[in-house]
Amino acid sequence: MIHRSDLLFFAQATGQQDPVYTDVEAARKAGHRDLPVPPTYLFCQEMKEAADSFGYLEDLGVDLGNVLHGEQSFVYHALAYAGDELSFSSELAADYTKKALRFLVRTTEVTRDGTPIANLSTTTVVTP
Repeated sequence: MIHRSDLLFFAQATGQQDPVYTDVEAARKAGHRDLPVPPTYLFCQEMKEAADSFGYLEDLGVDLGNVLHGEQSFVYHALAYAGDELSFSSELAADYTKKALRFLVRTTEVTRDGTPIANLSTTTVVTP
């Protein structure tokens, strides 16, 4: 579940100045039913929801000491709000080597009651 307190903490940590992300009344005046989930927050929620968010790397034999964050991308289909129950379904979409570096691309579909909310993509770089 998306908790308001987590959204408020994220807004503060990322320096969010728009009151739509920190004040429920401002959010409602702007046409939202509650605090909207800010851009990139779903990546944090995915890690929070997973029992072991890096377990797939260990399953692939990756030494976590050799891992670099490569890239993230988000495609949004609908807004998510405080109080929403979201489901995260992930898979390894690509695993390739380029110039001695291994690239792992993990995609995640985020839904609310079966309705698409977003598609997340994370590229992890594994160094030799």
